[in-house]
Amino acid sequence: MRHIFVIGDSISIQYGPYLKEQLEGEFGYDRKRGETQAMIDLDQPLGANGGDSSMVMAYLESAEALGTKYDILLLNCGLHDLKTDLVTGNKQITLVQYRDNISGIVDLACKMSNSLVWIRTTDVIDHIHNAKSRNFHRFHADVLEYNAAADAIMRERGILILDLYGFSSKLGEEAFLDHVHYTDEVRKLQAAFISGYVHAQFADA
Repeated sequence: MRHIFVIGDSISIQYGPYLKEQLEGEFGYDRKRGETQAMIDLDQPLGANGGDSSMVMAYLESAEALGTKYDILLLNCGLHDLKTDLVTGNKQITLVQYRDNISGIVDLACKMSNSLVWIRTTDVIDHIHNAKSRNFHRFHADVLEYNAAADAIMRERGILILDLYGFSSKLGEEAFLDHVHYTDEVRKLQAAFISGYVHAQFADA
């Protein structure tokens, strides 16, 4: 049996239980630990929440130092990177830094895993997100830019890309539960989409 390991933001935490259920019996499932801690505040990258690209890099570096190996690694970061300061307008991680971090993350992930899948960052609807988020803003245009930057690196390196952005965006504004997270029904659909992709790519491997 092949095994999936997930490193991602709060979106992945929420679809995770459904993905685990849909993979059961055919793929093992695990993820970055600390879900209870992460659920206290999904906007804060704690516990199971992978956080921004610098945090993901640090996590992988620590895991590599322990000799950790993954079979199939499902990986994402982006939503925390493009957080925008309300006063300065600065991003938490600039686009240039993001590109550098993603390149480093791919270097590490390829050494540590048999197969790597990059999951594209889900969307932000400006008027929904920024009316509800009081501590920072996010913008749709940045999601496009950061996704494009990661896409270019993945294509250059021959890394599989799972388009959760495209899938989730088709579900419309009613898919959102709050500023950026999805309703329970949408989480189930996201899990089914990812499960279908995993089965298509790896079931006979």
